[in-house]
Amino acid sequence: MTSSDVSSGTSTETTELSTIDMALEVVQIPVSDVDRAKRFYQSLGWRFDIDLVVSDDFRNLQFTPPHSQCSIQFGKGVTTVEPGSAQGLILVVADIDAARDDLISRGVEVSDVEVQRPPGFEALEGRSYFARASFSDPDGNGWVLQEITTRIPGREWED
Repeated sequence: MTSSDVSSGTSTETTELSTIDMALEVVQIPVSDVDRAKRFYQSLGWRFDIDLVVSDDFRNLQFTPPHSQCSIQFGKGVTTVEPGSAQGLILVVADIDAARDDLISRGVEVSDVEVQRPPGFEALEGRSYFARASFSDPDGNGWVLQEITTRIPGREWED
């Protein structure tokens, strides 16, 4: 394997892929102020799915980024994880400059776009997979915009 080859594993053993469909549909985000987090995620233009109040000790909210198959949930009594400890949550976008501009227009502080290629990938053209920018929610949960315009072969499920 050359340094620019992409491997999906480190073992030389071949494991048979499962035939059971499993979809990652929800990720929990730890927040300290539920209403502040609700306002923030609404300001991003994400779809508001639910605000479920079960009791004084349990409230669960769900938002979904545009066209995403995975949502986020946060609330009171949802998780014991420290608010702001979710890091590296990746939002894949086709045009990172447009996505960054949209977030900025919504009042979000977003880092500059950086293109960083790991060793062995310097000769590849384009920014797909390598262009990133970041932002945080009010609690410090860290989000990353990653531009992907062309998928690495083998990264799509066959029907």
